[in-house]
Amino acid sequence: MPLFLINFKFVIMKKITFIFNLSVLVLLTAYGCSSSDSEDINNPNNNNNTVIPTNLVVSLDIQGQDANNPNGDGSGVLNLSATATNAVRYGFKVGTADEVDSPSGNFTYSVNSQGLNQFPITIYAYSTSENSISKIQNITIFVDEDNNGGTGNNDTLVWSDEFDGNGTINTNKWTYEIGGGGWGNQEVQSYTNSLNNVYKENGILKIKVIKESNNSYTSGRIITKNKFDFKYGRVDIRAKLPTTAGTWPALWMLGQNINSVSWPECGEIDIMEQFVNKNSVSSTLHWFNPDNVNSDNPLGQASYGGDIADSTFDEFHVYSLNWTSSTLSFSLDGVEFFTTGNSGSLPFNQNFFLIFNVAMGGTNGGTIDPNFTSDAMEVDYIRVYQ
Repeated sequence: MPLFLINFKFVIMKKITFIFNLSVLVLLTAYGCSSSDSEDINNPNNNNNTVIPTNLVVSLDIQGQDANNPNGDGSGVLNLSATATNAVRYGFKVGTADEVDSPSGNFTYSVNSQGLNQFPITIYAYSTSENSISKIQNITIFVDEDNNGGTGNNDTLVWSDEFDGNGTINTNKWTYEIGGGGWGNQEVQSYTNSLNNVYKENGILKIKVIKESNNSYTSGRIITKNKFDFKYGRVDIRAKLPTTAGTWPALWMLGQNINSVSWPECGEIDIMEQFVNKNSVSSTLHWFNPDNVNSDNPLGQASYGGDIADSTFDEFHVYSLNWTSSTLSFSLDGVEFFTTGNSGSLPFNQNFFLIFNVAMGGTNGGTIDPNFTSDAMEVDYIRVYQ
């Protein structure tokens, strides 16, 4: 397919534990309800079976904080831990974003936008009867470096989404892109923010294309723009692809400066795309080359990529990008199949954001199966290392 960033993650995830490392200078101030004994009580079940949690206690830990570093070590990692009497689960709500469930009561949150950021985090404790109490932790965070805190060896986890649970996606990490109009590629689907098209089910993200009753097609497209972008790193995405003719799934990236320079000047990194051939996937780079401008290519697009064949793309595989200042290499299940050089003349030395989507038809999707009803791309996790 031709910033102010806020990210968070539970301390306990699917099988393994991750801690973010983002290079920011953190100023944290707790006040209001978060530093008092008062608790807001929500009582939806006012009956004899009601259980009201009590004694909600929230502890705050700033990574690397000591007498010499009262604002932490600059990694920007903030950990919250909540306990309460008669509580069986907890929720954390950053600003006006969706509440995120944490059975353990542990929550990790990071900010990597430059400047002063102020926002509240509301912590909820729920009982077996779904009654809750809450407290607010007011946060002030100052970021003075645009660095996600990795070692530079692409071996330190800095951002991820395990897609735990069921229901809506985490809108602190993702934004829905909606609409139709072909998306520049004569695609026939319209992207929506409906749970019918984008949802989590048993720890798996599903982006589902549906042929509607009026013979139109709906699908999903989610992006991390203005929420997470990065320069250089390793990206691992465990995904399972749709099989029906006409589907065009993609796991890819665009330069965060696209609004100011447009495409292809912003650059594009396609970690995985699948076109008409369902036994092959492609990884491709796109950029602007003024020498390529002509009547057939008015935008001056240049591209270079590689393919890999396999007959099991309807099963889960790990699609990876290893991106440095000198090379970009692409792998399937740890086996590298395409590598190209990077240089200062290319746009691949700036921050990029992530995009997941499934298109239908168009220039690369091919002819749609006339018997098509629905199909989906499934994603188990995405992990970014630096």
